[in-house]
Amino acid sequence: MICDLHTHSNFSDGTYTPIELVKEAECKNISALALCDHNTTKGLKEFKSASKNSKVKIVCGVEFSTAYREKELHILGLFIDEKYFDYLENILEKYADLKEQSNINLVKNLNNKGYDISYQEIKSKSPSGKINRANIASMLVEKGYVKSINEAFKTLLHKNFGLYVPPKKISSFEVIKLLDKIRAISVLAHPFLNLNEKELREFLPLAVKSGLNSMETFYSKYDKETTLKAVKIAEEFNLLQSGGSDFHGKNKPDIKLGIGKGNLKIPYSVYEKLENLHCLKNIRQNLPVQADSTDNTI
Repeated sequence: MICDLHTHSNFSDGTYTPIELVKEAECKNISALALCDHNTTKGLKEFKSASKNSKVKIVCGVEFSTAYREKELHILGLFIDEKYFDYLENILEKYADLKEQSNINLVKNLNNKGYDISYQEIKSKSPSGKINRANIASMLVEKGYVKSINEAFKTLLHKNFGLYVPPKKISSFEVIKLLDKIRAISVLAHPFLNLNEKELREFLPLAVKSGLNSMETFYSKYDKETTLKAVKIAEEFNLLQSGGSDFHGKNKPDIKLGIGKGNLKIPYSVYEKLENLHCLKNIRQNLPVQADSTDNTI
């Protein structure tokens, strides 16, 4: 039995609907599946509904783009209760406006350099109406300006190229605290994509103090050596392990659900340990949490 605890749907920058993700998981004999769209909960109700007649254990999640010093770190929230979907969406909307303006400016800058792409056309292809650089990259590939999404990110869409100016993001530590407050499980996603080992060891004591629960040790872009290093560090900081393919469908065609690049086989026990911690959080916190959309936590 295997699990995949990091996937994306067409409610952010994936190409599969939440229903299609569940069906694909069934075909691949994946026993537990998490949907973690970027900075939105809007696909989670459909995802949850799709699981009603499925044997796949579904995990409702979000991937937060957060700020740590001058770095962008991604924090996953897993096991999010439906009563907090709108609560989180209201918080994320405050930053979505800044992100959208950043994307609008990026497309304008591309237009000024002679790249004939339309922001409205890109946006119309997203069910949630939200886009990120992966959506823009996909359009650049479609128009023939670059050969791959990866090429777009390394060139035109990289901040060092001068066309992309990153928007203000939520603090990593405040997101971890927020997830703890709503009794979700916080996971540091693909740490070695954003941090070297020294930086990671500087970040983790502060993150653990804020309530970080887990770290991705199994990931599509990790080789065996990186995985072993991640496992060792997770154990050192008493963090549970997590893992996922970071599946995006056609937007990342080399990454397959459940198996990544053929290098993944995440044990079902990884899901079980995270689920057990989530249950324990709810037992420990008997008092109800008030999901107030005016909350100024972050």
